[in-house]
Amino acid sequence: MFERLVKFSLWLMLLWLLPAQAEVTISAVRLWPAQEYTRLTLESKQAISYNMFALDNPPRLVVDLDRVALNATLNELAGQVGSDDPYIASLRIGRYKPGVLRLVFDLKAAIKPQLFSLKPVGDYGHRLVLDIYPATPVDPLMALATQMELKLAAELPGPGSAVAAGASAPAPVAAPTAAPELRNRLLLVAVDAGHGGEDPGAHGRRGTREKEVTLAIARKLKTQIDATPGMRAILIRDGDYFIPLVGRVEKARKAHADLFVSIHADAFIKPHARGSSVFALSEGGATSASARWLAKKENEADLIGGVNLAVKDPYLARTLLDLTQTATINDSMKLARHVLDELQDVNTLHRGHVEQAGFAVLKSPDIPSILVETAFISNPEEEKRLRDEAYQEKMARAILEGIQRYFAQNPALSQRHLALDN
Repeated sequence: MFERLVKFSLWLMLLWLLPAQAEVTISAVRLWPAQEYTRLTLESKQAISYNMFALDNPPRLVVDLDRVALNATLNELAGQVGSDDPYIASLRIGRYKPGVLRLVFDLKAAIKPQLFSLKPVGDYGHRLVLDIYPATPVDPLMALATQMELKLAAELPGPGSAVAAGASAPAPVAAPTAAPELRNRLLLVAVDAGHGGEDPGAHGRRGTREKEVTLAIARKLKTQIDATPGMRAILIRDGDYFIPLVGRVEKARKAHADLFVSIHADAFIKPHARGSSVFALSEGGATSASARWLAKKENEADLIGGVNLAVKDPYLARTLLDLTQTATINDSMKLARHVLDELQDVNTLHRGHVEQAGFAVLKSPDIPSILVETAFISNPEEEKRLRDEAYQEKMARAILEGIQRYFAQNPALSQRHLALDN
């Protein structure tokens, strides 16, 4: 008996001497609300163990975090939930039981959540990511139709409108007379603002971030396209949030876009690199070492932005198989040449010809797709120009004029999927 007591006492002493398992400290929290989905990111130096489940009446989503400290950073998270968040009404955080921190999301709509962890990459440590998708995904065609209806209603002249008062409206970009198709049916251009959300892209010395520049130019390009008779644009990303590369392609295909234009702002290790470039997809190798380097860098956007690798996407495999067809790439090269010709009137060309490489975002099997590097954000002079709205307008106009020239010379190449009256 005495021997048992001694063993038990020694066991208690050992247990007391063992250090308690340290709690994980959250170093940063980020919330990215968007109509397509809302993303919550918790960043820490150590990986986080977690559990997630849903509750009804009222609808709630519960996330339990194991051995995570409740600090000031986490306490500020609830205040980041805005009234305009499409899916989260409010958020409560508290200690559920010893060793378990609970996050309770009060929901506005039926959702389809994904919770996953990411290993450290770039400037990020470990990340726990919660993506809250709507139970029924947003249909890009319906969104476009609704947008057009709202625009039409807003443009109807009223008694106090500027038009009624005699003010002149901005002149739309004229459609090329060589392409009668532009007058008879609507041509849809998918405009993709590179990077976004967790993925800031490249940055300049003055702090300019690529994701902000690309969105500004993309929005201006959409406005100009929408003002062009017979044409409409859909923004792949219309806010500061991340979309995986394959998701950008998929959205364009769901919208039955005729063209896909991805907007970027290049960066290089040396500040003297300058000029605009246009790229198309390559079935084989890249046309230059710099094109290969750039494609590799752009294709790493998913690692930075954060993709749930547990979700297998059959669309990507199907796309890669379909790339044995070269017709779409040939059309992409024609489009790229027209756009590059127009860009030389706005900025110096980095190279005087279209380049090709294996850009994941250009891998649509049936939509001519190009990637436009508008300028080098790492060049101080070009960074300054990229921040200028007038320059952004000129860049967008050059891209539009290249698109118009493409349709004017290749009217039979565009496919009509969207039946909307102009």
